[in-house]
Amino acid sequence: MAQTLPKPYKGPAPGTTSDVGHLLWTTLPSALWIGVFLVLPSLYLVGMAFMTNDSYGQPSLPLSTHAFGQLSGYGYLGWSPGNLQTLWCSVWYTLLSSGITALVAYPIAAYIAVCRPSVRALMILAVVMPSWINQVVRAFGWMNLLAPGTPLANVASALGFTTPELGLYPSSFAVMLGLVYNFLPFMVLPLYNAFEKMDYGLVEAARDLYATPLTAFRTAIFPQTLPGLMAGLVLVMIPAFGMYVVPELLGGGRAMMIGNLVATQFAEGANWPLGAAGALLMLLATLLGIIFLRRLGRRFGGGEEVVI
Repeated sequence: MAQTLPKPYKGPAPGTTSDVGHLLWTTLPSALWIGVFLVLPSLYLVGMAFMTNDSYGQPSLPLSTHAFGQLSGYGYLGWSPGNLQTLWCSVWYTLLSSGITALVAYPIAAYIAVCRPSVRALMILAVVMPSWINQVVRAFGWMNLLAPGTPLANVASALGFTTPELGLYPSSFAVMLGLVYNFLPFMVLPLYNAFEKMDYGLVEAARDLYATPLTAFRTAIFPQTLPGLMAGLVLVMIPAFGMYVVPELLGGGRAMMIGNLVATQFAEGANWPLGAAGALLMLLATLLGIIFLRRLGRRFGGGEEVVI
């Protein structure tokens, strides 16, 4: 008896109206979410930045670029470098904290990657667990640890960094310590993922060729962990640039960053257009930073694309 072959599928071909409709229905919820909670607030922020500040601090017509002039330092009393100094302070703290975080995270990630699987899970948990606590609570914890009379403050006083009646808080050092502490897990985890995928045979080959530890790191380890480093830098630099809690609590007004400037204009300063202009500056700096890191990763990665 002859075997009956199954009939071929005669459904809608790819690219037909039914296929396009199915694609629209599957992407509609995420598109609505992005549009309502990301695109519309961003458009409102852009419009607010080009409005005029009324006597009550609310944005109003006519449209103007006065807020951007104020952001660059021009006001009713002439030019003042205060806002530009705040911007430079934000850039400096972001770059320095990101570099220190990367230096601290590299040996931690490398050590976790070579540990036994059971110990590895516990160490990853120890790295991630502090980030489960609210940033304000962690900042208050560092305030207590760095206050006058604490062991850390006494050691700093004995070394001549501070006087006995002054602690390490509030200070720029406390702000830097808080930034590194807050964002260390965001650097360790991408680097750990890169170390797990690394070909250790290249490291052994470098050692067999009598390469120094620095040369072995530069030629065998760094190129393989570069994607993790680039991802970690993005995860650290973007929130660090707009950080508000750490400079506000640990800086005590001595280390104001762009996030504090924006928050002040929406609260005590009562100048919403200036705050919106500062927020747009943060978005632009974030976009330029990502583009720069992609090109930097492509250059050091031998022309290969580094996904960020």
